[in-house]
Amino acid sequence: MPAQDAERSAGAGTSAVVRASGSGAVPAQAERLVGLPPVIGPRTRLLVLGSFPSAASLAAGAYYAHPRNQFWPLLSALWGLDLSDLAPARRHAAVLDRGLGLWDIYGACRRAGSLDRAIRDAEPNDLAGLLRRAPRLEAVAHNGATSSRAAQAGAALGLAVHRLPSTSPAHAAWTFERKLAAWRAAFERHGLLP
Repeated sequence: MPAQDAERSAGAGTSAVVRASGSGAVPAQAERLVGLPPVIGPRTRLLVLGSFPSAASLAAGAYYAHPRNQFWPLLSALWGLDLSDLAPARRHAAVLDRGLGLWDIYGACRRAGSLDRAIRDAEPNDLAGLLRRAPRLEAVAHNGATSSRAAQAGAALGLAVHRLPSTSPAHAAWTFERKLAAWRAAFERHGLLP
């Protein structure tokens, strides 16, 4: 029986562990998780949308907190400043100062671990409502494939849409330099480079 079928057959709301053939222990029902609030302001022109915060990000209460995530190193390279040692509040302030916003496609979901493919029962965030808080918003940049699958949401709002390579440590198919070039093009288009 596949792991997903084993999870479903255990029933909702139970905390039992089901053993799927050859795959080890699988939680029968992952805990419902709530994402992070948006980092957005009246000067935000480009909104980076991830899928849902990693376990490390949820624990830290900050975006892209996993130490191997390349998001902050990419921004450091694009902006010529070192964001690596800043506290999350200072990182978020640096983002806002430069016209960038951060949020996720999903506001809540069930997920065991941090992988996007483990997301279940996802509840989308209200992107349309965000426009009131960011009147200068002109584009959405999807950070990775899972977020990109919701690209029509940004397009329906009349926003430009960019599909960018994921900064997640799970996405190792692209080199840092190749990711940097793709991110640089989107940032340049919306005037977010020095």
